[in-house]
Amino acid sequence: MNANSRSFRFSAMGCPCEVKLEGADDDVLQRAAKAARDEVERLDRKYSHYRDDSLVAQLAACADAGGDMHVDDETANLLDFSASLFEQSAARFDITAGPLTKLWDLQSARVPEQQRIDAALAHCGWQRVRWNRPHLHFSTTGMRLDLGGVVKEYAADRAAEKCREARVSHGVVDLGGDLAVIGAHIDGAPWLAGIKTPHDPARPLATIELQRGGLATSGDYERAMIVDGRRYSHIIDPRSGWPVQSFASVSVLAENCLVAGAAATLAMLFGVEEGAAWLARLGLPHLCVDTQGNVNGTLA
Repeated sequence: MNANSRSFRFSAMGCPCEVKLEGADDDVLQRAAKAARDEVERLDRKYSHYRDDSLVAQLAACADAGGDMHVDDETANLLDFSASLFEQSAARFDITAGPLTKLWDLQSARVPEQQRIDAALAHCGWQRVRWNRPHLHFSTTGMRLDLGGVVKEYAADRAAEKCREARVSHGVVDLGGDLAVIGAHIDGAPWLAGIKTPHDPARPLATIELQRGGLATSGDYERAMIVDGRRYSHIIDPRSGWPVQSFASVSVLAENCLVAGAAATLAMLFGVEEGAAWLARLGLPHLCVDTQGNVNGTLA
């Protein structure tokens, strides 16, 4: 069978995206790629922080009114997953941290005053939300949900599933470096994925083979600011309101991209020592790089 190999690139969720597909029928590949892109863009619109008509904006209005809201099944699944991560991380992973992530504007290159951090913390905390699927109630006004810690990885998995539904069994979805495998190459060979070296992304740290599942990386080497010689990560500990001091990057392999991304993010939130021990207990293949460039774990 003659196989076509196609690559479809676009931008969504604030990052470069690519869908690589293989198959005999080019028309089928193009339809699958369109379905994948449409799905990513749908989720981007639905959970965007930058649109007045997104679900996130509706939830913000609900919180400001101190009200209640019923959510759809897709959102309920993401909230259930996020609530589980909140418990597993001892409140380190918290989708109500929106006021804190907005406060820590990395482009400003300014550290906010503690008074402003304390004020933002007063509007954070999953414990301030009553979640009884599908019913969501905000007990504190001014709360902002931030699903950025799960939506991109979820979108990668959904895009891969859309390709399978479109009768494409060989390919990989790449959303800003978070990968969801549709299926191995048409000849059975694995896809090759490179892990960047933190602070030197042009130099690959490792290359791994992917037959199935998902790969995700969390780190501060692309999104951070330096003020008075100190580096501040974009990953905020919602208990203190301050950026974490953690790994430079964590990459995890799992059965899907959503689980891989959650594991990588939690390891970052736990910090170097506790995060490494937690990943070891979890048992998923992982690769951690600390700020001195020391590497721990394996993705083999």
